[in-house]
Amino acid sequence: PGNPASSLSQNLEPEYIAVSPDGSIAMVTLQESNAIAIIDLEKKEISDLVGLGFQDHSKVPLDASDKDDSVIIRNWPTFGLFQPDSIVAFTVDGELYFATANEGDARDYDAWSEEARAKDLTLDSTVFPDAETLLQDDNLGRLKVSTNAGDIDDDGDYDIIFNYGGRSFSILDADGALVYDSGSVIEERLAIAEPDNFNSNNDENDSFDSRSDDKGPEPEAIAFAEVDGVPHLFVGLERVGGVAIFDVSDPKQPTWAGYFNNRDFSGNAEEGTAGDLGPESIIFIKGEESPTGEPILAVANEVSGTVTLFSIEKD
Repeated sequence: PGNPASSLSQNLEPEYIAVSPDGSIAMVTLQESNAIAIIDLEKKEISDLVGLGFQDHSKVPLDASDKDDSVIIRNWPTFGLFQPDSIVAFTVDGELYFATANEGDARDYDAWSEEARAKDLTLDSTVFPDAETLLQDDNLGRLKVSTNAGDIDDDGDYDIIFNYGGRSFSILDADGALVYDSGSVIEERLAIAEPDNFNSNNDENDSFDSRSDDKGPEPEAIAFAEVDGVPHLFVGLERVGGVAIFDVSDPKQPTWAGYFNNRDFSGNAEEGTAGDLGPESIIFIKGEESPTGEPILAVANEVSGTVTLFSIEKD
């Protein structure tokens, strides 16, 4: 639910749109509402609003603290709102799919806000008998959470903890049903690829672990491309930067295909010497449409103000 003083249309907040290759339907991410809208483009009407559910972090681990000075990806009794940003449509073996980058975003305005730290919540003592330990800063206490949901029995304390973002990408079918979600894969891979810069912020170097209490790497942008006949998804990570690549030959079981980051962690972000910062949008350019004759991935970076073109080459 959104601000109870606002209308449904004010609370939905459309974020991004993708159109099926045949032009028959569109899917719109309603980020803060943790939902998608399906639009029948032939009838010119909204055919469905679909809630996206939650990332169960008792089963899907995450790093929840920026005060533990280490990478600790583990299970916690909290539920992540997927809240997708970008979305892309694609087909594999004739089947239509949509892929979302599950960034997360709180409603946090001057007039009304739902954002708090987990330690600011009063937890139900029966559901959370270890609340005092759980809400310490180096455990779950620093995690950004919603105050707008979770008091299931309406008695003034919280029975469920909801945090922002899936820290993942998802694949949906044409009806909006979940086909696949990457869960903790991105954070776990970044812990290996960028151990000294894990969950860094995008406007400051030497910011190791500083986004773990918020939305982690924040998958922001997503693009689809067939490379040498193999379907891939490219996922831009807004905070630590870079692009994660997944082979989606089987949309129900994608596989990790690599990661690259044009950020210079030895540079100075404010002085403009830290390379690309804050991937916001990704576009795939086919070889026949490219000035080089080879496929290119174009990445726009909102913090550094740069647009970088990457050549996609066969291994």
